[in-house]
Order: sequence, then C-alpha cells, then structure tokens
Amino acid sequence: MNILALESSATACSVALCRDGELVAQSFQNSGLTHSRTLLPMVHDLLKNCGESLDKVDVIAVAAGPGSFTGLRIGVATAKGLAWGEDKDCAPCSTLESMAWPLAHMEGELIVCAMDARRDQVYNALFLAEGDKLRRLSPDRAISLEELGEELKNYNNSKIVVGDGAKLCYNILTEAGLTLKLAPRYLRMQCAWGVARAAEELAAQGALVKGRELEPVYHRLSQAERERLERERQTKK
Repeated sequence: MNILALESSATACSVALCRDGELVAQSFQNSGLTHSRTLLPMVHDLLKNCGESLDKVDVIAVAAGPGSFTGLRIGVATAKGLAWGEDKDCAPCSTLESMAWPLAHMEGELIVCAMDARRDQVYNALFLAEGDKLRRLSPDRAISLEELGEELKNYNNSKIVVGDGAKLCYNILTEAGLTLKLAPRYLRMQCAWGVARAAEELAAQGALVKGRELEPVYHRLSQAERERLERERQTKK
C-alpha cells in the first residue's frame, strides 16, 4: 500500500511517501513560508524524485487536527484535491497521535504530546510507547498546563514531551516540580512520516474515508467565533 502523507498543522510543513510500512521519502520545510505556497510543490517534487505518480498512491493521509486553524484547512483542502480525481481513500489522522508514532520504539515511555494552543493551554494527548504500538491514555483535548501537570502526577512512567509545544510544556512543568525530558530535536516536531504511520492504523481499522468526507478537527472554537458568541451574549443581556 502506497501512502502519501501531508503534515501542515503547525509552523513546519512536510510530506512523505510510504510503501508497505516503509518510509520511501520525506520532505520537511520550516522556512516560515505559508503552507499554501509550499505544500503542493513539495508533493510534486517528492513524487517526481521518487519516480512515482499520484495514480499509484493508494491512500492520501493528512494531519486533520488539532493544530493551526489555517494550517489544518490548507492540509485538508490539499488532501481533498489530490484524492478527488480518482476518488482515492483518505486517512484523517490525529495530529497528536501522529507526532507520537516516531517515539513508539521507546518502550515504557509516557509520551506527552503538546502543541501550543495559546491562552495558557496546549493541545494534548497521552500515549504509552509499546515498541511497535501505541496505547492511547487520553483523548485529544485542549487542556491547561496546570491541569496537565496534575494529571501527569498520576503516572510513574518516565515521561517524554514531543511536539511544537514541547519546550513550553517542559519549561513550565519542570518548574512545577515534574520530571520530564524533551524528545530529541530530530523527532520533536510534527512530521508526515508520523501521519503515514497513523494512517496505517486507520487502514487496519477500516476507518478510511473519501475526500469529500474529510474535515478539519479543531477541538476549540476560533478566536473570531469566540468573539462573535461573546458579542451575541452581550447583546442578549
């Protein structure tokens, strides 16, 4: 099975091609350019350099959320467009689960996935590394760092923090007395290889969808939506 995976949920952007569980190629860019400029050219160049074409891809996988509202929309819209012509199967992958997969080999570690969600919160999920598998210990959620710190006190496992919010999470929670370690730099940021690995799990579960069914999963209202609801609430007073 050939999987083309897209990751545009945060500041970095990446694409990967995987064949039967093996990484064929990955392109990663953290240049500050908008994903609307970089994502499709990266897909085009990666397939061309691998001597592959889109018609040979079986599944289009994408980090569907949580993450940057704009980044998620770009990634999902790109996946829809790539899948549409031949009605390809798609894998709407949890961004948090995807960032945990490259650490699954660290058996026994509690993987603390963290993305900066602003407003003193992180997007977070907890996983236990089991060698070639992950065991999910919490749902994807937006949670305050204080609440997360209290929850982590319930686990005796060695804890490793991953994601673009890892350093923020590490700094604040170690100051609060928790013992954590940061994932190595080369494994810390979200990457398309993790998305492809998460897609394999969705395929095994029979949970693939068609492009028309893909939707971003935000886990929280946007600032504009929150402000609109607040205005409506004030008007009703």
